[in-house]
Amino acid sequence: MELPLGSGTVEFDLPECDVTVCTPPGGEAVDPREAAEGAMADPHGPALADLTNPDDDVAIVVTDVTRATPDDVLLDALLAELPVPREQITVVVGLGLHRPMTDAELRAGLGEHADLAVNHDPAETVRVGDVDGCPVEVNERVADADLVVSTGMVEPHQYAGFSGGAKTVVVGAGSESLIRYTHGPEMLSREGVRLGRVADNPFRETLDRAGDLAGPDFCCNVTKGPSGILAASAGRPRQVVADLAERAKAALSVSVDREYDAVVAGVGAPKDANLYQTTRAATYLVLGDRNPLRPGGRVVIPALLPEGAGEGKGEKRFYDRLSTATSASELYEEMRSGYEPGAQRAFVVARALREHPVYVTNSRLPSVVEDCLMHARPSVGDAVEPGSDVLVVPDALNTLLVD
Repeated sequence: MELPLGSGTVEFDLPECDVTVCTPPGGEAVDPREAAEGAMADPHGPALADLTNPDDDVAIVVTDVTRATPDDVLLDALLAELPVPREQITVVVGLGLHRPMTDAELRAGLGEHADLAVNHDPAETVRVGDVDGCPVEVNERVADADLVVSTGMVEPHQYAGFSGGAKTVVVGAGSESLIRYTHGPEMLSREGVRLGRVADNPFRETLDRAGDLAGPDFCCNVTKGPSGILAASAGRPRQVVADLAERAKAALSVSVDREYDAVVAGVGAPKDANLYQTTRAATYLVLGDRNPLRPGGRVVIPALLPEGAGEGKGEKRFYDRLSTATSASELYEEMRSGYEPGAQRAFVVARALREHPVYVTNSRLPSVVEDCLMHARPSVGDAVEPGSDVLVVPDALNTLLVD
């Protein structure tokens, strides 16, 4: 068998195990450029050109290196419809609390538009209003713009149900205040905050209300599956997310009718660059609609981890919490009273680890894995007990397990 590892693959064999491979319907891949241009021609709500005055200063917030968004293609489609000179456009990279993108990464991700880009700094923000008493603060360039536009990837998200839409702006180009509020234990414990759910999800609703204050006024997003980009949608953020989330659910949902001793989860680039992103595979599987594991069953994830736990502020807080904890149960109970923005991934990982051990294989930095209450092994075969009943999920971050 073969799973993604970095930008390549890793082969493994489990000859003494009963193995089931979980393959979602997947959908048919489309050409991203044709899909984006088609979405721009038939948007949800007014066309981008109708929202723009020739003298407007425009801020376009794009995703960062942790997302597999074709931002260069989406920028081409957006700029083709903007009736303003290029010098009136700023591209803000929505980092959230992740590390800044390098010049080489900007050129690779944004192509000829890299010269317009600035990395977001969450310390340089302006307050534009409040949601539930929480300050909504965004990048100064976004706050000062006459028109705010964004790209985005509508993919399964642990809390928002699906990412994309307003999230690119209010979290990606926001400050710690909204991240602290939306990612805190009180919000994450609310009914409806869950993977794959958009409607009646308090987390998603909070982001959308923040987006009413900060933008985007217009977005162009895509969704993807194992085969590649599946669709694009443009226009009003709420409708764009609802549109693409429904398409994604149809393509990514798989029914599971039994329990397994182990789940082997594929991640690959860009998510397996660090442990923070890689652990999404474990929590998506264990804390999603349908946990496929028996009590005590394990999650096994091949991941390169060239950046270790991660290099951004949020990733460092994630590592600090897990690496100083004595047990997952104690850490979970401690963090229920609150934590700093970015540490929420440690909170949900601890929640999952209370019931299921996580093994990370094939990594370049196994010591980081061991530091964080997880287990490092050289290969998938070394992490799975002989005789196990195993479910293989080749694309764990783009698969929704359901009853």
